[in-house]
Amino acid sequence: MADRRRINGPVGATTPPIFDKPAKPAVAKTRDSIRKIFLKTGITPSASGSAYLELENPNPKRTGNTSLKLMHRSQRGKDAVTCETRAKGILAYTLETALRGAIIADRWPKSGVDIIVTVVEGDQDRDSPESQKDDEGWDMMNVLSGCITVASAAIADAGIDCVDTVAGGVAALVCKDNKTAPTIVMDPVVAEHGNILAACCVAYLPTRDEITNMWFKGQLPGADMIVYDKLMEKSLVACRCANRVIIQELNETVKKGQGIS
Repeated sequence: MADRRRINGPVGATTPPIFDKPAKPAVAKTRDSIRKIFLKTGITPSASGSAYLELENPNPKRTGNTSLKLMHRSQRGKDAVTCETRAKGILAYTLETALRGAIIADRWPKSGVDIIVTVVEGDQDRDSPESQKDDEGWDMMNVLSGCITVASAAIADAGIDCVDTVAGGVAALVCKDNKTAPTIVMDPVVAEHGNILAACCVAYLPTRDEITNMWFKGQLPGADMIVYDKLMEKSLVACRCANRVIIQELNETVKKGQGIS
C-alpha cells in the first residue's frame, strides 16, 4: 500500500530548465535611493481590503528581504482604528497613530477599522555585523515604514475615506568605522552598514504636506540640529517615493475594475 503522506517525485527522468540569458546582477543601492517596492492590493478576498508589500533584496546572498502582508476589515467597535501586529507592542501603537491622521473617522461613527499586519520577513539576518546583532531596533524602523505603506494601500483597497494616502519612509545616519565621517542614507539596509548612529521613520501625507507620526531612534553627534533636519528631509523623500508606488498600484487596480470606490 502506498504511503499517502509521502510526496513522491516524478516517475520518469527530468530535464533541468535552460535559460536563454543569464540573470542580470543586482544593482547596488545608492544612499539617495530606496529599494524597489513590489505592492499588490486585493490579495485576500475574505478581507474588506488587503495588500502585500515586498522590498527588493540588495544582496541575494543574504536573507534580508522585508515582506509584509496586511489583511484589513471593518467592523463595529468603540475605536475608529485598531492595529495589531505580530511584533512588539510599540510597533502597533506607532502604526495606529500614523494611520489615525489619514482616516476620516467622522464618516464611520459606529464602526471600527481593524488593521492586522503580518511581518513575513524582516531586514535583520544572521549575517548582520556584530555591532547590530544585539539591537533589533534598527530593522524595526524599516518594518514600521513598510507597515505604514502597505496599510495605506489596504485601506484604500477597502474604500475607506481618507484625506490622503499616507506613506512611510526611513533615513539613517551611518558610518563604516570610527575613522569615516557619518553619512545619511535613505531606506537603510541594516546588514549593509557597519554602524548606525541614528534613524528616523516618518509617516507622511504628500498631497497635504503633513506628517502624521515620526519615530526617531539613536543619538546625533553633538546634538546637531542640521543633521536632524537632513534626516527628516531624506525620510520625506523616501515617503514620496513609496507614495508613488501606492498611487500606481491603485490606478492599475481601478483600470482592472477590481472595485475601489
